[in-house]
Amino acid sequence: MSRSNSRSPLPFLFRRRSSGEIKNLASVSSSLLPAFGTVIDENHLQLKKYVIAPYDRRYRLWQTFLVILVVYSAWASPFELAFRKVATGPLLYVDLIVDGFFALDIILTFFVAYLDKSTYLLVDDHTKIAIRYVTAIYFPLDVASTMPFQVVYRIFTGKMRDGDIFGFLNLLRLWRLRRVSELFTRLEKDTRFSYFWTRYCKLIGVTLFAVHSAGCFYYWLATHHKNPDNTWIGSEVQDFKHKSVWLGYTYSMYWSIVTLTTVGYGDLHAVNTGEKIFNMVYMLFNIGLTAYLIGNMTNLVVHSAVRTFAMRDAINEILRYASKNRLPEGLKEQMLAHMQLKFKTAELQQEEVLEDLPKAIRSGIAQHLFRRTVENAYLFKGVSEDLIVQLVSEMKAEYFPPKVEIILQNEIPTDFYIVVSGAVDVLAYKNGMEQQPLTKLGSSEMVGEIGVIFNIPQPFTVRTKRLSQVIRISHHHFKQLVQPHSKDGKIIITNFVQYLKGLKPEVLKEIEFLTESLGDVNIEQMLSNEELENAANANGDANGNEAPPPSTTLPSTFPVRVIIHDHHPNESTLEGNMTGKLIHLPDSIEDLLKIADKKFGKRGSTIVMADGAKVEELNALRENDHLYIF
Repeated sequence: MSRSNSRSPLPFLFRRRSSGEIKNLASVSSSLLPAFGTVIDENHLQLKKYVIAPYDRRYRLWQTFLVILVVYSAWASPFELAFRKVATGPLLYVDLIVDGFFALDIILTFFVAYLDKSTYLLVDDHTKIAIRYVTAIYFPLDVASTMPFQVVYRIFTGKMRDGDIFGFLNLLRLWRLRRVSELFTRLEKDTRFSYFWTRYCKLIGVTLFAVHSAGCFYYWLATHHKNPDNTWIGSEVQDFKHKSVWLGYTYSMYWSIVTLTTVGYGDLHAVNTGEKIFNMVYMLFNIGLTAYLIGNMTNLVVHSAVRTFAMRDAINEILRYASKNRLPEGLKEQMLAHMQLKFKTAELQQEEVLEDLPKAIRSGIAQHLFRRTVENAYLFKGVSEDLIVQLVSEMKAEYFPPKVEIILQNEIPTDFYIVVSGAVDVLAYKNGMEQQPLTKLGSSEMVGEIGVIFNIPQPFTVRTKRLSQVIRISHHHFKQLVQPHSKDGKIIITNFVQYLKGLKPEVLKEIEFLTESLGDVNIEQMLSNEELENAANANGDANGNEAPPPSTTLPSTFPVRVIIHDHHPNESTLEGNMTGKLIHLPDSIEDLLKIADKKFGKRGSTIVMADGAKVEELNALRENDHLYIF
């Protein structure tokens, strides 16, 4: 195999490439999703000249800078409405500078590519970009919120006015707040930032803006009442219009915060009808705002503890189940240990993390995590890369706490396991008594494969010594993957036989009695790969007798299991024979009839399937078929 073909298949999962300067995918807005199967490459695809990618790092910095200016606009617009003298003073020049930056952003928008929602491709055509922006609602609102109306009025009339009309026109700048909302939406999805603190800052910002706006508008009501002394602030501060701006602002914020928090000391209260109406509206608004704040904060706190609640509920269910069924203390402790480990390692469980991902991505991750472990397992040394890739893709990862059984002796061999990390003990029971551990296995070593390959009940119990991670593959998936790879199957057989030869005598002693129950499966037939090939290719033995035909459905190391019955499929039988007998399929029909005679005590001559079809060739049978011999 060439060097290029022996590389990990992971790179081949990525076919197409997309453009843009993206340093971290976590910072990409959900509206700018790359196409399926793409990787981000800054130097591959170039946009047209004078076109900016919306996720360009420099453009993102520019947008962040504008958000800072938006915060100023959100504070200044209500403030200048309430306190008109500052609108034509120092803040006027600051407003002009800020408006200049937003005017520049309007120009830049004509050069920013956009994402076509029908194709999810970036459009970099200048004409299409301009038409899309001009025809959208954003363009007129952006222009209106950027226009310096007072300066324009002075240019055309030569006079400077500070009327209320300009104060309300300046409120159009609050349209820029959408940029803050977009920023928080992006930060909430950016895994580099804490969701809790991002959400918390957003709630604080909403509260401060509500308090500031309500206080400024309440002060504006007082300044426009026909009798200034008959107002909420005029009854406390004489001639308040000529006092310091910051004195009025302090009173306004004090009233707004006291009202929002429902404290209501009563020192500042509504005096005239207009103020009372505004107070009612503001208090109704506060009900909704308070519900919004409490709901969000409660959700953030509960979300951080939801896994703890789930774990406590699961443990309580286990305790109730164990008590109701009077389970032994040791078994109950194992159940509790497994449940606690499940929650502690929830973020590491492959099934839960990867279940929503496409199969190609799951396979690529599995290759990265477990390929080396599978390659180091003795059973798969020397097999082809194709089989390794297929095996790793089908394997499932699991964690087991210390002192927990992974495999029980004499259970049905549904899976075998490869130890990724940790250690396990191999044990055997005799007459219900546990013996000393036969051997200890560690990383890249296998357990349960003897029962799977021989199709016999597991000969050993396997118990973890400490926290262990294992990967497993099912009995049926293993057979299906190995069956098309005849050469790899022979390598696996050879590795398995060599492993059996190298087992400790005390371990071989425990396996020895199992071979007696296999009947037609002789372990000596597998002692060497060369003997298997000779047996398959030989025309006859030394006496001239024909050799039995080899099985074509599965290799001899993976015998087919069938269920035999001693009656016609349409006949009812005595209770003892209803369930049938599970046997390994022999090499010939004559041998099958002999086994039936031995199992049922009577000789049959006809073999049919459940649908009445007569069996003439054993090669056509499959795993777990029901055969009726009579």
